[in-house]
Amino acid sequence: MAGATVDGDGKFHFAVDRGGTFTDLHCTLPDGSEIVSKLLSVDPSNYEDAPTEGIRRILNEYDPNGKKHPRGEAVDTSLIGSIRMGTTVATNALLEREGERMGLVITKGFKDLLQINNQTRSDIFDLTCKAPKVLYEEVVEVDERVMLAEFFDEGKSQATIDLLETQSLEEDVQQNVSSRYYTSKWPKAGVGKRIRGITGETVIPLCSPDPDAIRNSLQSLADKGIKSLAIVFLHSYVYPEHEILVGDIAKSMNCFTEISLSHEVMSMVKVVPRGFTVSASAYLTPKITEYLAGFTKGFDAGLMNNVRLDFMKSD
Repeated sequence: MAGATVDGDGKFHFAVDRGGTFTDLHCTLPDGSEIVSKLLSVDPSNYEDAPTEGIRRILNEYDPNGKKHPRGEAVDTSLIGSIRMGTTVATNALLEREGERMGLVITKGFKDLLQINNQTRSDIFDLTCKAPKVLYEEVVEVDERVMLAEFFDEGKSQATIDLLETQSLEEDVQQNVSSRYYTSKWPKAGVGKRIRGITGETVIPLCSPDPDAIRNSLQSLADKGIKSLAIVFLHSYVYPEHEILVGDIAKSMNCFTEISLSHEVMSMVKVVPRGFTVSASAYLTPKITEYLAGFTKGFDAGLMNNVRLDFMKSD
């Protein structure tokens, strides 16, 4: 269906809405006129990707040079000026629980944190309220901990703080909380070097991750078919080094398609919403990446080099 004609720039400009059932396209033709088109989002007997097919059909019908764009060949992008696309691929994958199999990597002692959540419920008096299922299948706890120095150091002299920074950690260790929960020995609270975090706050790393233990734990996830990781530590919003370390180890293993770090995805103080957000990232990013790869492979090399390509997020 064609619209009013205005001066064009000699290029095709596409706006695509890729929904769960139908894909709608709006196109400004090279002469400036506008058309709309619709096709099924899923029709595997005829085409692999609906937006690609919709663009091909319009090019095939309205190419000013009369060039044909047959199905099955990479779409010629020489006359395409821009493509803007909105898609519900991520939303649908979340609602239908069709994301990537993923594992959660979290500070030791907090494996149930996201299951417990913050106890918010839509109806406070509903005794049959069911909590939504978490997105991850497995949990790995990492023996790491960072404390904020502000309140511990408050009121102490600089000489005392200097002493706490230089004490021998091996001589000043204690079992933390209870051997029921922790088997490793941590330094006493406040003992250790003060480090300025990315927020400007001062932190004291109490326990650093053990690379060998991490590698063994991650390998156990990979052996179970886990392909994606969400890594969230309590204070990574201010001191992300421990998350970065674990992420680098995971990358070096070449077992995982997606490794999401909470301080990169959403660097906020509250660990529960940060944990949910990084879980969603790890769960959905592989599906989005897979879809984008499927979309781009239907075009020639000019798509990434000469065409403005914009995607609207579904959040």
